[in-house]
Amino acid sequence: QVQLVESGGGLVQAGGNLRLSCAASGGTFSMGWFRQAAGKEREFVAAINRISNTTYYADSVKGRFTISRDKAKNTMYLQMNSLKVEDTAVYYCAGRPSFVAASTVRAYDYWGQGTQVTVSS
Repeated sequence: QVQLVESGGGLVQAGGNLRLSCAASGGTFSMGWFRQAAGKEREFVAAINRISNTTYYADSVKGRFTISRDKAKNTMYLQMNSLKVEDTAVYYCAGRPSFVAASTVRAYDYWGQGTQVTVSS
C-alpha cells in the first residue's frame, strides 16, 4: 500500500526558510510538490525524476526553492528559502511510478495529506 506523508510545514515570517519532507512507502516514484492556496486551484511547485534526479521548478519558485531526495530513506524534501506571503498554501507531495516526473495534477497517482505553510508579512 502506497503512503506519502508530508511534514515540516508551519508559520514563518516573510524572508524566512522552511524545509518540507515527504516520506514515501510502498514503492519508488517520480515525485512532485504542489500547493493550493485558499480559493485557488492546486498548482505545480517542483518535481524530481525517479532515477535520474533531474529536477523541475515552477517559475515562481525558481532560485528560491530546492527539491531533493534521499533514496535510501525514500524521502523527498523541499527547501524553501526567501519565502514570500504569496507562498502561503497547503503543500502536497505526489508520486507517480513513471521514470519521469510531471507538472500536472492529473499525472500523479498518489498524494499526501498536505501540510500548511503560512508566511506572514
